[in-house]
Amino acid sequence: MSASSAFHDTFGEAAFGVASGGSDSSRSHSRPAGGTVRGYGSVAPTRQAPLRLTRRGRFVFFGVPLILLAALMLSFSGFLNAPAKASESAAELSLTPTVSVTVKSGESLWAIAGTVAPERDPRDVVADIVQLNNLDAARVVPGQTLFVPSK
Repeated sequence: MSASSAFHDTFGEAAFGVASGGSDSSRSHSRPAGGTVRGYGSVAPTRQAPLRLTRRGRFVFFGVPLILLAALMLSFSGFLNAPAKASESAAELSLTPTVSVTVKSGESLWAIAGTVAPERDPRDVVADIVQLNNLDAARVVPGQTLFVPSK
């Protein structure tokens, strides 16, 4: 039996648009007499194998949507937990009273904080000085002018 005739016997001629009745002398295979062959005349329902997901398929089907959902929830929660605006208008802003200080040779932010606000914790005053002057680090150079909170 050739591959072509096995294919025609398996799938039938209905797949190719050839009529099921009558004889065709150009066919290389013969149809058995007495009864219908699968694919000729009536079509027998085929039973498909049950669908089985592989490990990779389960990951794609369940894991990827869960990862996307988690990323969406994290971004949405970050959206909700974002810090609020400081104020709606400039009229609601309060100014921090400051004093302008020029750094002398050998002075540090710690020494300046102790001199300007001795009643406050020097760590808080140094943090305020760094924030007011947009300093990257707590380093200063002689001659540098700093804004220091006066209260």
